[in-house]
Amino acid sequence: MDKTSKIWLDGRLVDWDGARVHVLTHALHYGTAIFEGLRCYETDDGPAIFRIEDHVWRFINSAKIYLMDLQVSAEGIIDAIRATVKANNLKECYIRPIAFYGYGEMGVNPLPNKVQFAVAAWHWENYLGKDAQTKGVRCMVSSWRRISPLTLPPEAKASANYANAGLAKMEAVKAGYDEAIMLNTLGMVAEGTGENIFRVKRGILSTPNAAAGILRGITRDTVIQLATDAGVKCQRIGVSREELYTADELFLCGTAAGITPIREVDGRIIGDGNYAVTRNLQARLDEVVHGRNKNYSKWLAYLD
Repeated sequence: MDKTSKIWLDGRLVDWDGARVHVLTHALHYGTAIFEGLRCYETDDGPAIFRIEDHVWRFINSAKIYLMDLQVSAEGIIDAIRATVKANNLKECYIRPIAFYGYGEMGVNPLPNKVQFAVAAWHWENYLGKDAQTKGVRCMVSSWRRISPLTLPPEAKASANYANAGLAKMEAVKAGYDEAIMLNTLGMVAEGTGENIFRVKRGILSTPNAAAGILRGITRDTVIQLATDAGVKCQRIGVSREELYTADELFLCGTAAGITPIREVDGRIIGDGNYAVTRNLQARLDEVVHGRNKNYSKWLAYLD
């Protein structure tokens, strides 16, 4: 991780090394934290944060699900994010707002504990590796199933959910793969460990719907809108495991990972390796986040 100088913690900027919490912090023991992942991109008009309002409202909704009293408004969260990026003099970066039940009482019930809020920002290359977006990644279908909505709320971007994802990620890495694809408890495709997934077959784009137990990704929504505007038919439908193997193209997408082609699943080569639709969407997204396509300027929040 590329260390920066300042982190926003409970209403003020503190030194990176001074952003500390107690070892008995509730979230550390019970997973009671919610977070977001945003990116700031360099443009001809200065640094701009991509879809900041959408990320902040998903953050607020995650907090609502976990009965968190953030004690800060949407505008206050946006101000904290902007202040953190500016304080670190970053032109391009990844941004991590997090809220968590803090130090106070122990026990499963988090409600007696104060909710703390922090924002960090740092330079982070592609989550799946430097060459992932050009060469594609190798994936395996994990033996661990994606959490069911009857178990934990997948719609909340909560730290507890990522214990599930972490098990799948470790399994994949130990087996020599780059990433895991998780099925839900019904055996249908859900998502990667930190990304949504798309399939291309005969020019039609498809992605698992919300009923599959996915996180409704901001990048996923962006891809759907860009594809639709480009005249590519896009469906939110159930996707089976074998439909991964027979796809013409597969790709993962997320704020940290961008749009990353999948070149192999469970030892099966996907398509012919050209990734025509994927490459088109990669190029369109790159234009949008760097401010070169003014049709989507509403998605950019400039720092200055």
